[in-house]
Amino acid sequence: MKKLNKIFILLVILAIVMSACFRIDRGNDDNIQRINKNTSSENKKTEYKPVSTKQINGIEYRMSRSPEGKYGGQIISSTIGEGPKTFNPWVSKDATSSQIADLMYDPLFSTDPDTGEVIPYLAKEMTVSPDLKTYVVTLRKGVTWSDGKEITADDVVFTWNEIILAGYGNTSLRDSVLIDGEYPKVKKLDKYNIEFKIKKPFAPFQRFIGTQIAPQHIFKPALEKGKRYFDTFLSTTTDPKNIVGSGAFLLEEYVPAQRVVMKRNPYYYVMDDRNQRLPYLDKYVILIVGDLNNELLKFEAGELDVISVRGKDLSRFKSKEKKSDFKVYNLGPNTGTMFLAFNLNTRKNKDGNYYVNPIKQKWFNDINFRTAIDYAIDRKAMVNNILNGAAQPLFTAESLSSIFLNEDLASGHEMDTVYAKELLKQSGFYYDKEGQLHDKDGNIVEFDLYTNAGQTEREASGVMVKEDLKDIGIKVNFKPIEFNSLVSKLMSTLDWDMVLMGLTGSPLEPHSGKNVWNSNGHLHLFNMRFQGDIDNELLPWEKELDSIIEQGALELDFKKRKIIYDKYQQIIYDERPMIYLYSPLSITAVRNKIKNLHPTVLGGTLHNIDELYVEK
Repeated sequence: MKKLNKIFILLVILAIVMSACFRIDRGNDDNIQRINKNTSSENKKTEYKPVSTKQINGIEYRMSRSPEGKYGGQIISSTIGEGPKTFNPWVSKDATSSQIADLMYDPLFSTDPDTGEVIPYLAKEMTVSPDLKTYVVTLRKGVTWSDGKEITADDVVFTWNEIILAGYGNTSLRDSVLIDGEYPKVKKLDKYNIEFKIKKPFAPFQRFIGTQIAPQHIFKPALEKGKRYFDTFLSTTTDPKNIVGSGAFLLEEYVPAQRVVMKRNPYYYVMDDRNQRLPYLDKYVILIVGDLNNELLKFEAGELDVISVRGKDLSRFKSKEKKSDFKVYNLGPNTGTMFLAFNLNTRKNKDGNYYVNPIKQKWFNDINFRTAIDYAIDRKAMVNNILNGAAQPLFTAESLSSIFLNEDLASGHEMDTVYAKELLKQSGFYYDKEGQLHDKDGNIVEFDLYTNAGQTEREASGVMVKEDLKDIGIKVNFKPIEFNSLVSKLMSTLDWDMVLMGLTGSPLEPHSGKNVWNSNGHLHLFNMRFQGDIDNELLPWEKELDSIIEQGALELDFKKRKIIYDKYQQIIYDERPMIYLYSPLSITAVRNKIKNLHPTVLGGTLHNIDELYVEK
């Protein structure tokens, strides 16, 4: 068996980086450089040190990789919408709740923001057997929860066996580690060592093994009350004093629709070179703002320290940058995807009612219809008019920053309304005197398009889609709605026609998208399935996707993995259940008073918030 830093050659080059979340190689570091190509040296305020551990008074600290900072102060950021829905990371399904959970609960392992390598956090190291089927994780000694109780192997085994693999809360991780029909076997070896056994070599496992860990003494009583209770455990009405975590920050205050206030964790296990415990900040505040325009106004008024810059506002920020107290960081194409998705569901629920109108079912399940809509959309106009050029047209299911990007598909095709109309005619659609499209049965082609309200770029994109489709005779009723209502429509009621939205992804590991592409995945948006559905048959290409996703995870040779994942992108491109639109550039403005910044496309701007400090 070899130590983690020694097996990177085998597992990183031959497996993951050999090969996103989740969302990076073609056999060498060129891919990492390609991803980080827009993270220029002027953007990097610090040079990151190697990962290291230091033992002091029996505690094995993770050492800060940045220069020593100063205690005190706060950073104020923001979130769009209504705020967090839970403080329980194992049931979280929204970005804000997950963001807060990431601050309160550290993982065993994380991702190096520069190289994409797996690096230790709560864990000190990992050893892997020569056959790549047994992993032993060794915890740091002496590290404690925020209530002073030591973090041990019992917490890790509890998290995996009794929460994740038992199917409590969000089952995405459990679904992702189902390897050839079997889940990992997790057991305690001693107080600080945990063994993970898997059925066969599985390329993404090294990343998935690093998930967040729950304090057994806090979560076990909740589990004993059942899944329904667990789903409401650590709700947003929970007294912050009752939340025990391992992260750099703890919840101090939550005021609904106004703010989330996090305070430093005095028990945090990261140390700087002067033997000072991190984090340096006293507080990290997240303001809950109604929409992006309000967020912009708050930043310009000095109420926010960091803001994601929209393309339409980039020139505005750049013109003020030199004479103001902030700097703009351009990290290149982000790791997410923006797309339209059709509701291809042709099934009935357990009461015998169709989820989707049978007339619309015929349209959405017609490949000519979906392809026509694809060709009718002017992606270049979206990029230029809505994002002011701060994006790139997107045609593939992998983000432009992914090392698994199918380069043959990346440039896509030009907008062509003439071809779009020809495709519709091939399927029996025709136009009336007013240019309105009808199907072969005489029905006017009209459907609803949803997105989440408050995201002005998405709203503007939706308006443009509506106008583009009007040019080929399709009437679109564009309906921006509140985010939670949108999620309910997509994942609970299935009462929708088309949606414009985005998903975060991993440029390092396509298997993190299993919950989207697997036919039973809980984010299989275009054809969701529930237990009790009637006529639960798979489309032929859905069956092929299921097979490809499994093949890709079990293949350890990067070049072979690349071929497999190229194929899945080709299927999505050809079948078009989701039509990809653009990939925005990741651009952020940050106050100059914030020091130790180390922005990268993989980590973002505030990924090392425990190391950041405020220059008073």
